[in-house]
Amino acid sequence: MRVVIIGAGIAGLALAQRLDAQGNEVTVLERSNGPRQQGYMIDFFGPGYDAAEAMGVLPRMSELGYRLAEAGWYDAKGRRRATLDLGVFSAKIEGRMMSIMRPDIERALRESLPARVDVQYGTSFVDLDELDADLVVGADGIHSTVRHRTFGGDDSDYLRHLGFHTAAFIFDDPEIHAAVQGKFCLTDTVDRQVGLYAMRDGRVAAFTVHRSDDPNLPEDPREALRREFAGLGWLVPQTLEKCPPGNEVYYDVVAQAVLPKWSKGRVALVGDACYAVSLVAGQGASLAISGAYVLADQLARHGTVADALTGYEQVWRPVAEEKQEAGRKGVRWFLPRSRFDLWTRRTMMKVSRLPGMDHLIVGAFTGKVVTVVRDLEASAGSRRDMLAG
Repeated sequence: MRVVIIGAGIAGLALAQRLDAQGNEVTVLERSNGPRQQGYMIDFFGPGYDAAEAMGVLPRMSELGYRLAEAGWYDAKGRRRATLDLGVFSAKIEGRMMSIMRPDIERALRESLPARVDVQYGTSFVDLDELDADLVVGADGIHSTVRHRTFGGDDSDYLRHLGFHTAAFIFDDPEIHAAVQGKFCLTDTVDRQVGLYAMRDGRVAAFTVHRSDDPNLPEDPREALRREFAGLGWLVPQTLEKCPPGNEVYYDVVAQAVLPKWSKGRVALVGDACYAVSLVAGQGASLAISGAYVLADQLARHGTVADALTGYEQVWRPVAEEKQEAGRKGVRWFLPRSRFDLWTRRTMMKVSRLPGMDHLIVGAFTGKVVTVVRDLEASAGSRRDMLAG
């Protein structure tokens, strides 16, 4: 089968790897001129961890990733007001967790592709009907062009805005690097927040989030960030001063993608294009990889593309929707909108250190345990054993 994938992000590269391993002819089209370097540090766990392991890319991701000791919330004077022991968090999910930059996930997936997979950067499509393929998959993110071309409408028809803007960038500052090394540091603030990680190459990765109901993006992200976060203390002024020009900053709205159907004819969607869960929910990268894994699995199991796409949605939509719901419920604690909410979050972090309470806190962060990938991998193994026997 010939498959054209639009988008060389996490979902697109993961799908390309799986489909190639199944013997399909795969082409990936990416409109960016090369791999994107912008993106934030994420906590990677859940079904994507299972999928990365099954795909053989987990060792490389582990090399590129980080094992951080704690997440701490700091006030304007740099005093730690709350702490989450990430070791306890990781232990509750059997150590199956790492912190890793989003571009490094793409790097690991890209390195796993054999040379026969045709990845074309700086390439856009004009008309989906002109693509020579049995299946076209839109893996082109939350602002998906494939989605618009297939189902019509624009972003306002498919995105559920959660009332935030987010940004991420990388900069050099030895003083800040030393201050945050070995832990994830966040400002203990209302309505806006800055997070900082120390990277092993000496640079610092920053991410920001602030409340905004405006679905439009600023023309100059750097100036917008300096304006929005002016007045915050601790390491924030230095961080804003080191913010690079706008084209080196990842900046977007925080939203979820909601569609009544994920495919039409020979065109399907995967990842953020159809089930973005948002920064608030977390696990976006995890769901991108595992959703691609499920789509490839269903294509291998079914005799027709139509049946496979139906199976993909039946298996994966309940998982995506549960994570989206968990994200919407967690908005209040993700970024407090009042001093009372801030105090409540601090109290929750203190309570999390009590025996038995850590399990509840972890569950609130991760949502339901998802075993779909492990179940599919086990059944596929059983099927292979039967054929071999």
